Amino acid sequence: MRIKHQLLLVLPLLGLVLSGFALNDTMRTVKNDSFGPGEVLQYKVHYGIINAGEATIHVSPNLQRINNRPCYQATVSGKTTGSFDFFHRIRDTWSSYIDTSSMLPLRFYRNIEEGRYRRKETTDFNHQTNTVVVNDSRDEKKNQVFKVPDNAQDMVSGFYYLRTLDLDRYKPGQSIRMQGFLGDEVFDMTVTYKGVTTVETKAGKIRAHRLTPRMPKNKLFSGEDAISVYFSDDVNKIPVMFQAEMFVGSVKVDLYKYSGLKGRLNVVK
Repeated sequence: MRIKHQLLLVLPLLGLVLSGFALNDTMRTVKNDSFGPGEVLQYKVHYGIINAGEATIHVSPNLQRINNRPCYQATVSGKTTGSFDFFHRIRDTWSSYIDTSSMLPLRFYRNIEEGRYRRKETTDFNHQTNTVVVNDSRDEKKNQVFKVPDNAQDMVSGFYYLRTLDLDRYKPGQSIRMQGFLGDEVFDMTVTYKGVTTVETKAGKIRAHRLTPRMPKNKLFSGEDAISVYFSDDVNKIPVMFQAEMFVGSVKVDLYKYSGLKGRLNVVK
């Protein structure tokens, strides 16, 4: 009887342990051969012919841990320069903690400083319950909970996930559908593959895959295909150039310096 009683006590505990493993297993597995810790990409931002700013995309040299899972910490920072800095100063930072196994965000942080506008926000993702918890510095309500779809990305992790795909398998016109979350809403991240071309950057002429994220109607960008992103046609698949057609003119974000790549960049001589 005593052994039976002990067994009855152990079985619920074992069930809890097994259920914990089952929750972890619900996250997808994505193979990544394109980037790793220590990658640094630097860009110049051009508004027409004017050098308007600079941007850096980098992966922390050390893996981080969120909820006891190893993560890449990928950070995008941008700032205005020259006359643009005088008239409308921008200092923005977007950081995503991306699970190394699933390529899904576990935490997203953004610090926005644009003119007098300020916003600090942290979003924690729970992909087992398909929920996020948002803390926004502008809002008195903390720990706001929102429902999200399966495999929801943030703005930064979505681009890193695209880099894990075998883009050579796609044909022009094919779509890659993702869904993301930002602020307080879910948004569509459908991207259309446009084929391979050669682009001129400050880092040289580079063969690249062109992709266009579908844009909802807005007062900033002109048309659904207003933004083009060019990923290098090599093992790295780094974004070498961004182009945006806006109602007030064209913006080009141009790679000029890089380090810490997995392999050789496909520069055309």
